[in-house]
Amino acid sequence: MNKLITILILFIFAISNAQTTISGKVIDHRSEPINGANVYLEGTYDGATTDEEGNFTFTTEEKETQTLVISFLSFESKSIVKNVSEMHQLIIKLREDVESLDAVILNAGTFEANDNSKVSALKPLDVVTTASALGDFVGALQTLPGTSNVAEDGRLFVRGGNADETQIFIDGIRVFTPYTPSPNNSPTRGRYSPFLFDGITFSTGGYSSEFGQALSSVLLLNTIDEPTQEKTDIGIMSVGATLGNTQKWEKSSLSFNVSYINLGPYLEVFKDRNEWKTPYSSAQGETVFRQKLDNGMLKFYAAFDTSKFELNQDDINYDDGIDFKLNNSNFYLNTSYKGVLGANWTMTTGVSYTYAKNKLGIETSNIDGTENSAHVKLKLKKRFNSRFKLSFGTEQFITDYKENFKDDSLDETYGYDNNITAGFAEADFIFSKDLALKVGVRADYSSVFKSTEVAPRAALAYKSSKNGQFSLAYGNFFQNPNSNVLKFEQNLKALKTSHYILNYQYVNNGKIFRAEAYRKDYDNLIKYDTDFAQFDSAYNTSGDGYAQGLDFFWRDNTSIKNVDYWVSYSYLDTERNYQNFETAAQPNYATNHNLSVVGKYWIDSWKSQVGLSYGFSSGRPYTNPNTNQLLDERTKPYHSLSLNWAYLLDQQKILYFSVNNVLGFRNINGYQYANTPDVNGQFNRRAITPAADQFFFVGFFWTISEDKNDNQLDNL
Repeated sequence: MNKLITILILFIFAISNAQTTISGKVIDHRSEPINGANVYLEGTYDGATTDEEGNFTFTTEEKETQTLVISFLSFESKSIVKNVSEMHQLIIKLREDVESLDAVILNAGTFEANDNSKVSALKPLDVVTTASALGDFVGALQTLPGTSNVAEDGRLFVRGGNADETQIFIDGIRVFTPYTPSPNNSPTRGRYSPFLFDGITFSTGGYSSEFGQALSSVLLLNTIDEPTQEKTDIGIMSVGATLGNTQKWEKSSLSFNVSYINLGPYLEVFKDRNEWKTPYSSAQGETVFRQKLDNGMLKFYAAFDTSKFELNQDDINYDDGIDFKLNNSNFYLNTSYKGVLGANWTMTTGVSYTYAKNKLGIETSNIDGTENSAHVKLKLKKRFNSRFKLSFGTEQFITDYKENFKDDSLDETYGYDNNITAGFAEADFIFSKDLALKVGVRADYSSVFKSTEVAPRAALAYKSSKNGQFSLAYGNFFQNPNSNVLKFEQNLKALKTSHYILNYQYVNNGKIFRAEAYRKDYDNLIKYDTDFAQFDSAYNTSGDGYAQGLDFFWRDNTSIKNVDYWVSYSYLDTERNYQNFETAAQPNYATNHNLSVVGKYWIDSWKSQVGLSYGFSSGRPYTNPNTNQLLDERTKPYHSLSLNWAYLLDQQKILYFSVNNVLGFRNINGYQYANTPDVNGQFNRRAITPAADQFFFVGFFWTISEDKNDNQLDNL
């Protein structure tokens, strides 16, 4: 009997020695207990779940060194490696997951149109279904706060900056000639079709140190990484035709889009105020080839377009008007690669080349310009952990510009060569889900100026509530003068701005509200002593100025069934002393108040989407030589209401109608005054008005795809 008792005691002792108890408590960064956290030994079934007090306990037969894993939703998982005999009465603190969907984001000055973004003020679909945009991504972005309505130009004028201060990039690589040519007082359009893009980032200030040579704004266009299926898109329009096709293979795909535009037939029906000799016509083609590699993606993008027109335009100083003709050809090539190098390193690199040739005729003068430009870029990024990321890189901009001016008395050739070498570095510090900091620096060396400009930049974001956050941004930005000046004079400096931005954003259940205050200080602006920049002007960079204001944006797509709308308002206060200004004044392209309202409504019974877009701008400054005051008077306010209607004949066939300025507002963009006074000593004037008060568009769009569900609603 005693032997049996001894054996039982030894057996129980052996069992107790074979098992180890693991215990502890799991808390958050505020030392509050976490209920429901998973705690287990890696590679085993041994584990437990924490209780309401954050406590856990379980036993295991594992020996020696093991890995204890602790995980819970919205927190970073944690691993503890030690001997199991030491895993008792542990106090384990979990850090918040700073990459969760509700984490803070650095967004001061930035709007995104990207389905993969945490927060998008716009979607890719919006860029091409906004009534006033007519399928142009630039036109859609002009409904956002921070932009000024310069109807006769069509480019992006951002926060008191002129259009040359906004730079456009495709897949991170610079586009040197992003707009199609157009006659005077007729808006231009972006060269590139939305058919090939799925992501747009529009930054109105305070952007990353990765991007340079932009004083006011950058617009980033990202081509589609991988199409979902093979398809063909056909479009027949009142102004031309389009054709697109996508082919898809196992690891590669090819997309192309071609279009032909001719305004001749349209102008026969809807005549405008110009006397056309050769109506505007253009041919465009784009292609994207994508190749998946083992550790990355290689993209090849190419675009070509050619356009021409000839017309006679009214001019108060010439009874017969002025003859104006233009023939333009443009080629853009872009190759980019993004891939993983290992050990949390990624590499992004690319190169672009632009060839642009303009043949311009004004009366008896002929101006032929040729530009060859290139951009080479390399960026490396290291993700040390979810809370610290470092990126740095280098890039080279190369421009060779030549122009020949010839008339009855002069034959002159001029131009410039300029290489800009730049380096940048930037670090992201994610302190918690509620607090993040980005700091960076950029340096640009310009061969034409033989000087280096260093630009520090920083952005801070703080999440103040579940749905709201504040952001701050500061930075210096440099840009070389444009070719209209550099072709005549190179003994100058780089233009400079300093940005200060305070942003608040609220996002909740399909609603987004943004409010942003900003200040921009300008230095080294170009001054000259003639009416326009010309070969015999005296140039310097002593100009300066400021721009400050408030931007508001509200969007709601959930409160009213089938209705999506947004409202933008901007207040701008700006003055500059530049060009031939004798004193500081508000430039003639800047408007103090800008309002935009966009609405879309899906009607199930009609299988239709109808939309409207209303734009308002306060009067623009102009100089009245009869008063001897610089830019002291204002035009009447600008109004425009545009409507569109997309009707699905069937799932893949769409009939589309739109009309801009449906109410026919007679908008005035400014005034042209006579060069000499009349017999009463007064300078006569004529109003500068759009070539046409309204524009009508009709199109039929047909998609042929594998699943028979795709259509071109997102391209309209």
